[in-house]
Amino acid sequence: MDIDRKLPLLGGLSPRQFMRRHWQRKPCLIRQAMPGVCPPVTRAELFELAAREEVESRLVSQSADGPWRLKHGPLARRQLPPLTRPGWTLLVQGLDLHVPAAHELLSRFRFVPEARLDDLMISYASDGGGVGPHTDSYDVFLLQVAGRRRWRAGPVVDASLVPGMPVKLLAHFQPTEEWVLEPGDMLYLPPRWGHDGVAVGADCMTCSIGFRTPTPTETAREVLQRMTDALEVPAEEGHYRDPPDSATATPGRIPEALQTFATKAVIEALNDVHSLHCALGESLTEPKANVWFDGGEPWRPGQGLRLDARTRMMYDSRHVFINGESFRAAGRDARLVRQLADERALDARALARLSDQAAELLQDWTIAGWAHGTD
Repeated sequence: MDIDRKLPLLGGLSPRQFMRRHWQRKPCLIRQAMPGVCPPVTRAELFELAAREEVESRLVSQSADGPWRLKHGPLARRQLPPLTRPGWTLLVQGLDLHVPAAHELLSRFRFVPEARLDDLMISYASDGGGVGPHTDSYDVFLLQVAGRRRWRAGPVVDASLVPGMPVKLLAHFQPTEEWVLEPGDMLYLPPRWGHDGVAVGADCMTCSIGFRTPTPTETAREVLQRMTDALEVPAEEGHYRDPPDSATATPGRIPEALQTFATKAVIEALNDVHSLHCALGESLTEPKANVWFDGGEPWRPGQGLRLDARTRMMYDSRHVFINGESFRAAGRDARLVRQLADERALDARALARLSDQAAELLQDWTIAGWAHGTD
C-alpha cells in the first residue's frame, strides 16, 4: 500500500497524514468514506452466523423503562427479538474470519500494522438499539453499512460505571459532539473516548474495525509465559551452592545468596532479546480461542498461494511468525515470505524462487489449512 496516496476512505488524507493528525489523538468523521457500500452480509446471513457455535455473538437489549439485558451466543433465530421490537442489538465478532467480503473490507485498513489488528465486528440494531455509553480500549473505525445511526462522543472525565449492569455503561457520560451517520459514512474514535451509538430507524448495520492497544501487564504476561515455556536446560548447567558459612539459627529466613542466585537467573533469561522478540511474535499471531483450521489440499507447483482469512502472519528482522509459531528466515526466502505476510498472497512466479526447504514449509502450511493454493 502506498501510504502517501490520498484516499477517499480517509477523507482525502493519505494514511501517513491520517496517522499523524488523528490516530490516538482525536475523532475524525469522514462523510462517504465508502460511497455505495453494501453490508458484507445480509440480515438473514448474519442471524445464521449468530447461531453457530464457533462464532462469537451477543444480544444486548433494553426495554423502554427496563433494565439492560445481555445474552451470549450461540443465538438461534427464535432467541432474537422480533424485527419490529425497538431497542435491541445483535453483535457478531470476527466477521472477517467467516465472510470473505468482510475480510476484503478489513484489508482496506492495512496501513495500520497487522500486530495491532483485532477484528471486524458487525452490529445489527432495531430502531433505538445500541449498547449504551461506554469506552473501548482500542482504536476503532465505525463504518455505517446500512440504515442510520446517531453517535455521541466525548473525552471521558469520570470513568466510573453504572453499578449492577450486565454491560459496562459510563455513569456520567458527557458527549461534546454528535453526528448521524448514513451508509458509507465512517467515524474514527481513539481509545478511551466515550461514545454512544443509537440506531435511527430499523435495519441499522455498523461495521467496527478495531485495533487492540495492549497494556504493559497484558504484554508482559503473554511474553513471559512463552519465554519460560521455551527455556531449555543446558546439558551442563551449574546448580546453586551455599556459601561456606551457611549455618543458620533462623532457618525460616530465605538466604540472601539464594535470592541473588534467583535474581541473576531471571535477569539472564530476560536479557535474551531475541527470545523475547520471538515470544512477542508468537503471542501476536496466536489465533483466538474460537479459531481452528481444517486440513487443506497440498499446494501444487504452478499454483499461487493465499493465506487463509483466519491466519495471522507477521515477521521481524530474524523470524517469520504464523499462527503462534516462529521460523528463522534469511536471504531470498525471507524476502518472499515477508512479501506473503504483507500482501497475504504470492503468485506462482514468486513461489518458484523459493528454496526447497522454504517450499516444503509452505506445503506444511497448506496441508494444515493455513494457506491455500490458487490457480
